[in-house]
Amino acid sequence: MTDKLLFPEKQQILTAIKNTDTLFPVHRIFCVGRNYHAHAAEMGVSVDKTKNVPFYFTKHPSSIIPSGSTIKYPPQTNNYHYEMELVVAIGKEGFEITEKDAEDYIFGYACGLDMTRRDLQLKARETNRPWDLGKDFEESAIISPIVPKAECGVIDTGKISLSVNGDIKQDSELKKLIWNVNEVIAHLSKFYHLQPGDLIYTGTPEGVGPVVSGDKIEGAIEKLGNIELTIK
Repeated sequence: MTDKLLFPEKQQILTAIKNTDTLFPVHRIFCVGRNYHAHAAEMGVSVDKTKNVPFYFTKHPSSIIPSGSTIKYPPQTNNYHYEMELVVAIGKEGFEITEKDAEDYIFGYACGLDMTRRDLQLKARETNRPWDLGKDFEESAIISPIVPKAECGVIDTGKISLSVNGDIKQDSELKKLIWNVNEVIAHLSKFYHLQPGDLIYTGTPEGVGPVVSGDKIEGAIEKLGNIELTIK
């Protein structure tokens, strides 16, 4: 069949699993918006969990870049931001999953950076347009090796932090997530049949800000380790 393709088929996007040569094939990337109260506030928005539900945007799997990479400053932006996040890796198919059963669908966890062209995102928000240009672009989803849940246990508490050139910018706790991991999986699975290989970036705490060429970003999540990125 391959000789009937108009152009070569794109290679499957893969990411590392810690302490093994086995690789995790990435299927889709879902990102939760405004999932910490303090970050929502710094974006000029308040979130009332009794009245609101989670919302999502997506990134194409080809935007995945491994921790430790050096990437170029992206085009068409003058306000390029980091967002440090807990990433959940889905390990089996599920639809309309209950919060009680959500943990059964988790393969593992990773540190993630949701890199954002903030000026383009805010411009889209002001004009009631999608965030795609601000969020879904090349080299915008950084990920550390996935730590299997079988090794680290369930990750629902712990410190999450980020520094730029050694200066702490984000310093919070996973327990401050507005919608925790189980709630996110249960809600998202009402709209999608979750599949093995899906990644969920669960949201960022307060302290987001710009980086420029030459900056080095380092983040960490308790029990999961570190993530690093250098801007060329």
